[in-house]
Amino acid sequence: MGVGGNFWELLKPYGRAEGFDFLRNKRVAVDLSYWIVQQETAVLKAHIRNPHIRLTFFRTINLYSKFGAFPVFVADGTASPLKSQARIARFFRASGIELSSLPAAEEGISIERNKAFQKCEQECVELLELLGVPVLKAKGEAEALCAQLNQEGQVDACITADSDAFLFGAKCVIKNIQPNSKEPFECYRMSDIESGLGLRRNHLIAISLLVGNDHNLIGVPGIGLETALRFVKSFSEDEILYRLQEIGGGDVQVLQRDVNLDCNFIPISDESPQKTKVRHCSFCGHPGSKKTHLKFACQYCSSNADEGCIQKPSGFKCNCSSCDLDNKEKEQKRNENWQIKVCRMIASEQNFPNNEITEMYLNKHQQSDGDYHLTWSSPKTDMLVDYLAYYQHWEPSYTRQRTLPMLSTIFLRDVASNSKDQLLCGQYEFDSIQRVKRRFGHQLYVINWKKTTREMSNEICIPSENPDTEQELRIADDESKDLLDEPEVLQIHIKDGCSFLSTEEDMELVQSAFPEKVSQFLRDKELKETKSSRKRSVKPENLESPRGVQLSINNFYRSSKVQATPGENESGSSKISVDTSGESDKEPIRNYSKSARRKLLFG
Repeated sequence: MGVGGNFWELLKPYGRAEGFDFLRNKRVAVDLSYWIVQQETAVLKAHIRNPHIRLTFFRTINLYSKFGAFPVFVADGTASPLKSQARIARFFRASGIELSSLPAAEEGISIERNKAFQKCEQECVELLELLGVPVLKAKGEAEALCAQLNQEGQVDACITADSDAFLFGAKCVIKNIQPNSKEPFECYRMSDIESGLGLRRNHLIAISLLVGNDHNLIGVPGIGLETALRFVKSFSEDEILYRLQEIGGGDVQVLQRDVNLDCNFIPISDESPQKTKVRHCSFCGHPGSKKTHLKFACQYCSSNADEGCIQKPSGFKCNCSSCDLDNKEKEQKRNENWQIKVCRMIASEQNFPNNEITEMYLNKHQQSDGDYHLTWSSPKTDMLVDYLAYYQHWEPSYTRQRTLPMLSTIFLRDVASNSKDQLLCGQYEFDSIQRVKRRFGHQLYVINWKKTTREMSNEICIPSENPDTEQELRIADDESKDLLDEPEVLQIHIKDGCSFLSTEEDMELVQSAFPEKVSQFLRDKELKETKSSRKRSVKPENLESPRGVQLSINNFYRSSKVQATPGENESGSSKISVDTSGESDKEPIRNYSKSARRKLLFG
């Protein structure tokens, strides 16, 4: 959830849609609980075996193979008493139970549904460890540690749907991923929010205290997102939290004084003489008397002096200096009354603001094991096969096939870093670049990997039927298709006693790993294009076609038309004649196709 009051809708105009290469060679922190919760609404759970394992498996492979990222997963730790109390309140609210008597929150308390959630989380952590991906355990909320990693520069972005990641200090948050689109990432940057809304981190914390958050669902009753936004923007970042602390004291006189000092309004001196109201004409609405304006036009009217003033239209408002000053003072009074009203609502709330929530957002939330070391290793393929065979009932060949895009990406990275290993999975060697493929506007190399067919152990093949595949294709909606998107099926064929498989790889990664192969492919491609252009430039000498073969439209008219006779007709155009009366012309006509003869005879 994060910040209440449809906070994401406030940030939506400042989000960006990023392309495939946005996370290329970048580190990204993933809120694991976000994926686990998301799968509950993405699929028909009754028809899919362990959807949280399936989603985590395929999304992790996509982050590696499609987007070229280095993912770091963060799991939730022990919930704080405030978070546990908020979870109980949310559960009571969804069940339609009165919230008057909630049980007291104790440290480490959890509601019943978390038992199933923790089981799903533990199974996903085991899967990720087998995939060789680093997994961190947070002290509290996972998005807090993700934001800390992003703030410290350990990762370049966070993947989470909790908007309070910005309150914890995140700089770049990816809210949604749609793999099958040209711009798959919905990204929000703190710099864009600051420039667009004028809000900084302390402002966002103040808004969450007013409208509600994961630790206090209600916030201040009567204050919505628009009211909170308008109120916090009247204070600077350094003083907003301090002002909320003062307003929470409940002294209305202090509140009124603070409003006059903090807001940029026109000062009104009590010692100044009482302002006399300027008389306005009832006919034209400008300063002066009607009697005078009927004789002579005032300076504000555009008519001639002899014609008098122009009658004011309905809804007319005078913009003279006196009226302008009066309108500003009225607007100032309305704003003062509005701010005092908001301050009174804040002061009437007990224990506001909650300093524990504020300190939680501002302090660091490191993982419970101390210092963290982010290291990526190769997947433990054999153990991974056994794990997915037990939980998903997948065949070993199916698991190896689906894991290969991730393995090929890791292999190319190792080769680019001067690794001595020259065999993919210890079996396949880089053979050639087949072609260039464009997917959603992004160019990729289709790579051929070669393996001899003599040794059949641990071979990667496409199973004839996967017992889990047909059931897992029952997806709730189009969005969930993107959520559970599988990598494309590998192309495997046998030629000259050797087995070949094809994968799609990033062009820059292949260039850094096998520069000679890329140079050879580009030379061959240029040579083919040169030959094909030469063939197109050569004109055929024999324009006549055998019986039954239709000529092109240009060649047809070259062979059928007779040269123009010398001279011009009366209109100045050349005379063109076609002689079709002779017997010698009939025989070539029979050799043409039916459509060509029809065009020749009927023009």
